[in-house]
Amino acid sequence: MLKSTPIVVLAMIAVTTVAVSGFAQERKVNDPAGLTKYATVKLTADLNHLSDNQRKMIPLLIEAAEQMDIAFWRQAYGNREKIKFPEGLSDSATAALNRHSQINYGPWERLQENRPFISGVGEKPAGANFYPKKMTKEEFEKQVADNPDLKSLYTMVRYVKDKRPNLRAIPYNKYFKKQFSVAAEKLNAAAELAEDEGFKTYLNARADALLSNQYQPSDLAWMEMKTNKLDIVIGPIENYEDQLFSYKAACEAYVLVKDMSWSERLSKYAAMLPELQRGLPVEEKYKQEKPGTNSDLNAYDVVYYAGDCNSGSKTIAINLPNDEEVQLKKGSRRLQLKNSMRAKFDQILIPIADLLLVPEQRKHITFNAFFSNTMFHEVAHGLGIKNTIEGNGRVREALRETSSALEEGKADVLGLYMVTKLMEQGEITEGTLEDYYITFMAGIFRSVRFGASSAHGKANMIRFNFFEKLGAFTRTDSGQYRVNMDKMKIAVKELSGAILKLQGDGDYTAAKTFAEKNGFVGEVLKADLQRVNQRGIPTDIVFEQGLETLGLK
Repeated sequence: MLKSTPIVVLAMIAVTTVAVSGFAQERKVNDPAGLTKYATVKLTADLNHLSDNQRKMIPLLIEAAEQMDIAFWRQAYGNREKIKFPEGLSDSATAALNRHSQINYGPWERLQENRPFISGVGEKPAGANFYPKKMTKEEFEKQVADNPDLKSLYTMVRYVKDKRPNLRAIPYNKYFKKQFSVAAEKLNAAAELAEDEGFKTYLNARADALLSNQYQPSDLAWMEMKTNKLDIVIGPIENYEDQLFSYKAACEAYVLVKDMSWSERLSKYAAMLPELQRGLPVEEKYKQEKPGTNSDLNAYDVVYYAGDCNSGSKTIAINLPNDEEVQLKKGSRRLQLKNSMRAKFDQILIPIADLLLVPEQRKHITFNAFFSNTMFHEVAHGLGIKNTIEGNGRVREALRETSSALEEGKADVLGLYMVTKLMEQGEITEGTLEDYYITFMAGIFRSVRFGASSAHGKANMIRFNFFEKLGAFTRTDSGQYRVNMDKMKIAVKELSGAILKLQGDGDYTAAKTFAEKNGFVGEVLKADLQRVNQRGIPTDIVFEQGLETLGLK
């Protein structure tokens, strides 16, 4: 049994409500009582199995990660030194707002629909700081045909004064030259200490990528690593921050220590990807692509988060690389972040289940099911289809801003579908199907609190309403939920097929209609989430991290 991660509640940051779609209550700007509640987690790991060189590498990897933090601030907000706190507030109120701006990488409450919590800042731009604040969608779309670099994953878009067309694309390696150069230097220095040849090759390749804006070679090198005990995920990666088009990759970094024993438990599922693809509950044309067979599953303890992954709700599992060509050629790697996952399970999921699930089903809430559901969520990202079947290009580009929520929704529900099939085949023998389904249901309540500004929160809203329509659960008069196993199984299959079809068709209008029809929170669920908040259950976690926390300073 794993030892629980130590937790202390961050007393400075309190909450009396959490906003979800259609649920944002009015709050006074500059009111610390309206801030989301987080629990502080010490990011520690067992380093005893590492060599002296590996222990010396960790500070270098953290120093590289810190540069991604600086770059992400500029992508998400701009110059963080320009955030102004109102005069006349108490010292404690100012400190709370300042701390919260660090958690959110700006003055907008990420887990409350990006609500501003500092007066005078206005609404958060949908395109964050990737694009000029006054730029319109129409203006961008008129110019992108003649300048395709405008929608590159790795460019910032800025105005050119007194010139038409007046938008230009600035490659990240130029815009973030200072930060990326320092990060590359630290990665190369770490490579000199690396004892694992695959890790050495990757570190050097990733350093080159930061300087050249060409990331595919380093993604391929990352896929070749199998025996490394340390890892770092670093660079511009996910596109959730760009809610205008979902074109731009945001900078982030994780420094990781592999849990060798848990990784061994997961290894057998990687070989099953082609069979799982063939068994998807959808017509053949929606599963014609073949996933790479080099995919692997591993468990890690995170010792440092930076940038995008450290903002708002914290990532507990990773499925990378995002490059569709690399996925089709080599597959992908799924990294389970065990210490962060355990913290969320103990401090958030269990208290929510105790409040909102019927007593007789609470015994089915297990960490093994939570861990496995999260793992198969990441496996499911590699399944389905990456290119639309009607020639509309890649799914991500065809579905635009709806793509992230639908992809996260697909991964969640398709992961549970795969658990069902693997249990029927005898491949999964731990626990019962009730464990996985009921833990999954509790997970919906946990993630829906992230709000519609989060792709994961939106995906959970869609799933909750879809499941409710098919009778997958019922609500008692006392405000507790009971999972109907038979109807839940049907709902999982139906929703998996629906999302896979939307992605394959690449029909933006249909995808947007589906998301709008299902992606809301009704009055009853609003009231139930209010009860969760009134209990003081944290919405998410923040980290106490770094060399001192690790005992390396």
